[in-house]
Amino acid sequence: MTIDQERIAADLTNARFTVPKLSFAFYGRVSTEDNQDPESSKRWQLSLARNLIESRGGVIAEHLQFFDVGQSRSLPWSRRPEANRLLAALRDPGRGFDAVVIGEPHRAFYGNQFGLTLPLFTHFGVRLWVPEVGGPIDPDNEAHDLVMSVFGGMSKGERNRIKVRVRTSMASQTLVEGRFLGGRPPYGYTLADLGPRARPPTDGGCAG
Repeated sequence: MTIDQERIAADLTNARFTVPKLSFAFYGRVSTEDNQDPESSKRWQLSLARNLIESRGGVIAEHLQFFDVGQSRSLPWSRRPEANRLLAALRDPGRGFDAVVIGEPHRAFYGNQFGLTLPLFTHFGVRLWVPEVGGPIDPDNEAHDLVMSVFGGMSKGERNRIKVRVRTSMASQTLVEGRFLGGRPPYGYTLADLGPRARPPTDGGCAG
């Protein structure tokens, strides 16, 4: 028995080994309290997501990008317009994607939201990919669950720090500058529009 090495080499040369493409949906979020341009925020979150999946043959179609703008992270997914639209797409057998990738878990999950959301992905057979895990979340992996719980807690702590910072700053402005921050005026006072502040008179001469 002889081996036709030339024929085998030719067959290997002609063979086409292609990595099957995985179609991904993308989810991201930016809120007004982040003081960041929504377009730039979406770009860098998409960049993180693509860096994770493209080496594994993953692609994100333009129509599969779900991005909430001006929505607080404290809102559950069902109350965020784009996140809710993504959850509805999970129920559609013709959804057009195999998995969902998130660029920044701090912006996607708050508190215990991850624990409440992941069972929906698992139920409908859609994998959730996160850069901090390095790939898809394993619902049976306790380490993955712990990591995502930590991120949810950090997200909640960050939002609480922002709230304290803003309220302290407003209270300081009231004390130092006498600003009225809205609401019912103090007893005995009425609101009036004084218009532009009068500028102090100046003389054209020099002080003697």
